[in-house]
Amino acid sequence: MPIGCGDAPVFPGDVILGDADGVIVIPAHLADEIADETFEMTAFEDFVTEEVQKGRGIFGLYPATDEKTLTDFAAWRKANGR
Repeated sequence: MPIGCGDAPVFPGDVILGDADGVIVIPAHLADEIADETFEMTAFEDFVTEEVQKGRGIFGLYPATDEKTLTDFAAWRKANGR
């Protein structure tokens, strides 16, 4: 049976995700799509972190408004198997 939790509807099969910042409810029909997007974003943020640690400026890097960022990210993914 569906329930309400903190003013959010929760249906059987929904995913509940919590961390130190709070809890979210992911509707079951969106879980795979959100997981895929999260995986992609995590890879990009790992790339950005490495670039900044090497001294690269953030403008054009995050968000990726410079085409070179996308080219560099594609090369990074290939080199790192991600």
